[in-house]
Amino acid sequence: MGEAETAIVPKKNFLTRFTEAAPFTAFIIFVIIVAGVVVGMQTSDALMVKYGGLLEAIDTLVLVIFTVEAILKLAAGGKKFWRYFQDPWNCFDFVIVVVVLLPVGASYVAVLRMARILRVFRLASMIPRLQVLVNALLRSVPSMFYAGLLLFLLFYIYSVLGTMLWKENDPVHFEHVWIGMLSLFRVVTLEDWTDIMYINMYGSDHYGYTPQMLLDTGAVSSAAPLGAAAFFVSFVMIGTMIILNLFIGIVMASMDVARRESEAEQKAKEAKQSTSKALEAQLHGLQQRLDLFKEDLDLIRVFIERDHVEQEQAIRKKVEGEK
Repeated sequence: MGEAETAIVPKKNFLTRFTEAAPFTAFIIFVIIVAGVVVGMQTSDALMVKYGGLLEAIDTLVLVIFTVEAILKLAAGGKKFWRYFQDPWNCFDFVIVVVVLLPVGASYVAVLRMARILRVFRLASMIPRLQVLVNALLRSVPSMFYAGLLLFLLFYIYSVLGTMLWKENDPVHFEHVWIGMLSLFRVVTLEDWTDIMYINMYGSDHYGYTPQMLLDTGAVSSAAPLGAAAFFVSFVMIGTMIILNLFIGIVMASMDVARRESEAEQKAKEAKQSTSKALEAQLHGLQQRLDLFKEDLDLIRVFIERDHVEQEQAIRKKVEGEK
């Protein structure tokens, strides 16, 4: 029974304990931060002229450390090293290391630089809280697709309507449907959206257009105070206040699910560790009992041998006395 239970909760080897230790994790996080700072400094020509050799040496050292880290984690799995790749974050780390190690030519320097930049994103793989955030964002992608589809339909409907209503008055923003959608994107981000509204409220000859722009675009000014106000205010209310908040709600819900899963995994891990410790304590207790039992058996054997010797001596004396 004890052997079966210990098989369920295997004991971690030295490399596994070493790579999962808090000091090792903190050291890797420090190296990732240093790598990010170095990549940023390498974008400065002045710093490269002055400290280029030092920065390249630090970058090489960072690469060596990341490579050794990957080798240690692979070796920690022993014969089942492939379990390292069961974690998507480990796959991400491994791909970055491999890409940086590739002997790329000058035409692939941009790819190499991109891989060096992505090393900073390894912070997400080292900090559990960041992992929860990233997992929440990935989890929300399917729901965000449908919310994005709804937002696209809203943009398209309002763009077609805006092109039909304001094409002649405001060709800069509503000459075509796709230009109208781009203008509505500006409106939904609240970036000077009132300027577009005022052009169509007061007419292009009274607001937004210069005489030269009127000639160049061929705009025919027409004012629609109530219609333009209703059009843009309703779009802002629906697009910004409702649909964009829907995106936020989707992400928050996904974060809550990811947080619960993370807590459940942490509790399961703690329960596994506590079970392992309890089994080790039970095995230690059984070992102590076996040791005591062996001592008792040794004492019994000594007593039996002593009694046997005494009986032989008694028999020998009795035989000699009869003689």
